[in-house]
Amino acid sequence: MMTLPGWMKRPPILASETPKGPWGSGDDTPGSGGPRNPWALPPGGRKTAAKPSALDEFLKKARGTGGGGGGGGGFSGMPTGPNARVLWAIGAGIILAVWILYTSIHPIGPQQRGVVTYFGRYTGTLEPGIGLTLPAPIAAVQKVDVQQIREENFPESSGENLVLTRDQNIIDLAYSVRWNIASPEDYVFQIAQPKETVRAIAESAMREAVANRTLDEALGPGRTAIEQNVQDRMQAILDEYNSGVRIQGVAIKQADPPARVNDAFKDVTAAQQDAVAARNQARSYVQQVLARAQGEAAQFDKVYEQYRLAPEVTRRRMYYETMEAVLAKSDKTIVETPGGVVPYLPLGGGRRVPDATPAPARGEAQ
Repeated sequence: MMTLPGWMKRPPILASETPKGPWGSGDDTPGSGGPRNPWALPPGGRKTAAKPSALDEFLKKARGTGGGGGGGGGFSGMPTGPNARVLWAIGAGIILAVWILYTSIHPIGPQQRGVVTYFGRYTGTLEPGIGLTLPAPIAAVQKVDVQQIREENFPESSGENLVLTRDQNIIDLAYSVRWNIASPEDYVFQIAQPKETVRAIAESAMREAVANRTLDEALGPGRTAIEQNVQDRMQAILDEYNSGVRIQGVAIKQADPPARVNDAFKDVTAAQQDAVAARNQARSYVQQVLARAQGEAAQFDKVYEQYRLAPEVTRRRMYYETMEAVLAKSDKTIVETPGGVVPYLPLGGGRRVPDATPAPARGEAQ
């Protein structure tokens, strides 16, 4: 086997050469070359401890010890010692006082009432003003607005609300119910869902009232009676429940036939209104004729009384008044001469005005 000179030949290790580890020669002197040993001290030696801050000094004083840490019970970093107990007591007292004031003083508005309960049991009602109770959780106050008028609309959204009448007709009915709170304690404790209860009672009472009316009454003159009937019926039921609710009023906003037959019903309604108008006009004419006849009869009675007192004079007067009424409506010419009355002379339909100069003798034409 042939061996090349210089190949596979290891140089000798000098006696003065020291082996180097993975971190270099270990010489930390500057300029020695190679990486520095991370476990060795820094070139400047150990650094001195930093000066404690003002916060550290305060915490040391709060612990009641003059030096570092570590001792005694409690959480690390929390104040301990007699001074710390005083601070904790003061903080707890302030929190307790704020809690007592916040839960014991209750401002009640003019429109509100406060329902007071002790451990869940009703004990009284606070009037408007500043009310005082025991702190929570011993006492609790629920404020109720007794002046707010609440309104329930039927139906709630756009759509039909079909109701059956007594004569087996169907109408589309829209109405509203206004109510408020009369007794706060009954309102809070007697009914679990006041709004839903009022709506259910209103719908039941309205359907009952419409079912006792005909179609014509529900569409026209019977609305006022239906509204009053529904209000009375609702109030009676709510009083039986001790609900503390007062019904302020019921208003029917719309009472029309269903949309599919609404046009035909409008025509019928218009014809009925025309018939009523004609009937009223005829009654008015009858009243006028009757009043005129009664006036003429009263006038005749007065003339008859005069006739009984002076028959001849009254007869002549009636004759003159009658002739005056008859001749006033026709054209005529009267010629007066000293010799008397001459026959009628046609003058072409004209009327001659008599001379203003009085004649020596005057005749009378009858």
